[in-house]
Amino acid sequence: MPLIPEEPQIHESAQGPRVTPASGRTAPTPRPVPGPRPAAPPRPGRPGPHRPTPPVQRASHDTAAAKPGPSGPAAPASPVAASVTPQIQLIPASVDGALDAAEEAVDLLLESGRAPGDVLVITTGEQHPWAAHELSFGEASYWAQHDAGDDVFYADASVASRATTRPVVVVAVNGGPAAVAATALPLAHARAGALLIVCGDPQQINSVLGAGV
Repeated sequence: MPLIPEEPQIHESAQGPRVTPASGRTAPTPRPVPGPRPAAPPRPGRPGPHRPTPPVQRASHDTAAAKPGPSGPAAPASPVAASVTPQIQLIPASVDGALDAAEEAVDLLLESGRAPGDVLVITTGEQHPWAAHELSFGEASYWAQHDAGDDVFYADASVASRATTRPVVVVAVNGGPAAVAATALPLAHARAGALLIVCGDPQQINSVLGAGV
């Protein structure tokens, strides 16, 4: 008798591997302001990816071709807000993990196109190792790097009031007295031009910045 060929069978295993979510704490991706940023020197010890320079913005053709209206008093210009309220993002983290969460947030910001000089990091507890290292050379050298504005700057909450406004401020609530966090968070909110990222205990942060965080 002639043999009848068997029909091929498709097994579930041929559908490809399944991705298993990583265990442990996951930090929501910070949402930096979109758009390319100019290239800047990398942070100490971290190679920085090449970033293209932003394109030159050109005037809209509609604006250029607009016809003048009838003669008369000019319409009042639309009011411009004196200050822009920054977007606030909370990354839940323990006291021991807040600094690591802040570092991850900074890495994501740089990978998304943010220039290092756009970012200020404030710690409420133990100093960031970079700040401790730079301060060992003296405060003059330390603050000179802040004034240069070409790299991520790390500051303890006790001296953060001296820092100037930057587009993004990241706060690591990594310990210290509760009064320090209560002072540092409003200060960071005032220093953030577009985005404030806070890494720490959500209940503590909400009690300071409000339930809208």
